[in-house]
Amino acid sequence: MGIKRGVDFYSYQQAQFFKEMDLEAMLKEASSLEGVTGIEVLDEQSFHYPDPSDEFVEQWHKWLEQYNLEAVTMDVFCDVLQFRDHVMSLEECAERLRHDIRLAKKLGFKNVRTLATTPIEVMELALSTAEECDIRIGKEIHAPIPLNGQYVKEIQEVVERTGTKHLGIVPDWGIFAYRPSEVTLDWYVRQGAKRKTCELVDQFCMDNYTGKSDELSRIDLSLYSAGNIESFFHRYLKTGDAPEDLIGAFEKMETLVKENVPDYTDIDFEVMGQALLLSRAKAEDLIPLLPIIVNFHGKFYNMSEVEGKPGIYEDKALDYESPIRVLKEYGYDGYINTEYEGQRRFQDRTEKELISEVDQVRKHQGMLKRLIEG
Repeated sequence: MGIKRGVDFYSYQQAQFFKEMDLEAMLKEASSLEGVTGIEVLDEQSFHYPDPSDEFVEQWHKWLEQYNLEAVTMDVFCDVLQFRDHVMSLEECAERLRHDIRLAKKLGFKNVRTLATTPIEVMELALSTAEECDIRIGKEIHAPIPLNGQYVKEIQEVVERTGTKHLGIVPDWGIFAYRPSEVTLDWYVRQGAKRKTCELVDQFCMDNYTGKSDELSRIDLSLYSAGNIESFFHRYLKTGDAPEDLIGAFEKMETLVKENVPDYTDIDFEVMGQALLLSRAKAEDLIPLLPIIVNFHGKFYNMSEVEGKPGIYEDKALDYESPIRVLKEYGYDGYINTEYEGQRRFQDRTEKELISEVDQVRKHQGMLKRLIEG
């Protein structure tokens, strides 16, 4: 069957906010894309969550039939601070996940995606419901989380211990980023960062990617989240103190700014901190994980024309070619669902200057088609 292509409606969040697209418009747009057969949807974004009416559910299934689309994955969340008098317990979170699994079944989805921070205990408590409903639970593996880290290992352990076929992972393609996106760096410049700092962090990342230096590869990413690794960097800049595996990268990043950027400010160090948010995953890391991959988030930040190749587009910050080559070689036949996230880097502009999500998704789908079929 080969790799299948879908669209995550997270990609259209800006168009939805400005009421340029409603749910049916997203379905219609996805169905118009050559070769797209599936969709991924955020429950709270689209479904009158937590309990859509029977009338909505009936209409939803009519739309799926009308636009010939498969409901692949429903993205679910759990705000543990939603109650004023307490933080939700593990059992309360598990009951919410059970509800969401039943809702996904009602709406015809095959999978639910949980956030990376969802405790494995919660997922295991809800596992029997997933098995009853024949719904796979997939934990999102999002940058800077590595594919060989604890979040993945704990999923593997439960699968091996229980033999379940209803638990796995949803790798986000951002783990294959090897440099900060140009739209992210441009955003920082508009906020006051120096262009020289952007050039330095880009070169620093590329040197580590190509093996010219190794400060980033010495970091054990399994120990950190995006939030705490950035916090460690900010603390280091104030105190000089940091975990041993971080010191080398922190010293190099601080030196690059202080020795090369005249009149640097705090935001220049924030720019350098973008280097810490790269998972540095390799395509080969996927091979032993294929049996537990639920689907992929086809994350991207900006599609730009390949130099010298009119009409051919790529995201310059992400490696798509190597992972897709591995997936084809090893027979992956699940979905890669386009997930555009670059719009957030234009939200300081006027409405007229905002980038077209529809255009970006179309270009990304064109790239996927070229790489999968080529």
